[in-house]
Amino acid sequence: MKKYYLHIGTENSGPFDLEELKIKRITKKTPVWFEGLENWKFAEEIEELQSVFVVIPPPIQSFENHKSTPKKEGKFQKNIEKEVKDVKILGLTKNVFFIVLTFILLLIATLIFNSYQENRNRELDQKNHKTEVENHQYELQQKEIEEQKIALAEQEKKEAERAVQMNRQSLSDRVIEIEKLLAINKTNLENAKAKLEDTSGFKLLRSADEKAAQINELQKEIDSYLRAIEKLNSESNQLKLELEKIK
Repeated sequence: MKKYYLHIGTENSGPFDLEELKIKRITKKTPVWFEGLENWKFAEEIEELQSVFVVIPPPIQSFENHKSTPKKEGKFQKNIEKEVKDVKILGLTKNVFFIVLTFILLLIATLIFNSYQENRNRELDQKNHKTEVENHQYELQQKEIEEQKIALAEQEKKEAERAVQMNRQSLSDRVIEIEKLLAINKTNLENAKAKLEDTSGFKLLRSADEKAAQINELQKEIDSYLRAIEKLNSESNQLKLELEKIK
């Protein structure tokens, strides 16, 4: 049985018999060679291969080009196109209808956009008003806090001044009291000294021991008055220094 070789692309393949060539789906322009040929031939040049060719349809583009080729329009076709052009929608021609529809859509879009802008502006105004109210309330609160601080400071100042005044008054009262006590103690001291002189010079109806006891008793009384006077003078001087500091 004759065997055939095929050259497809850049490669040779084979050998194949006729049945196998059918499976290979060769075309008329497929190069073929078999033993006995000097050179390769196209398949269409070999008689026994006429039954194994594969028919390749032309490109679809050629069909489309053929389909789009203008033909002479008949009167019937023109009438149909005229009727289509004359079709009316809601009493308007098609072109006028689409113009009106476009205008209506633009009008609706404009109304929606304006409504959106108005709502947005209204929301912004409400937010701004709310912010202004909150800021005003905050300012009032801060002002109230500052006023409370000032009132508290003034009250503390008055309390401090009142405390100082009371302390000054107390010190002054004590100084006056000390002056009175000093006067009393000085008077008592003078009286005690006079008694001591009288007792020292009086000799009748007393023994020496009785006289010494009386003198000793009067001297203790005098010393007591002197200590009291000294203590009162010291306290008075201290109080007067504190009064000077307060002034």
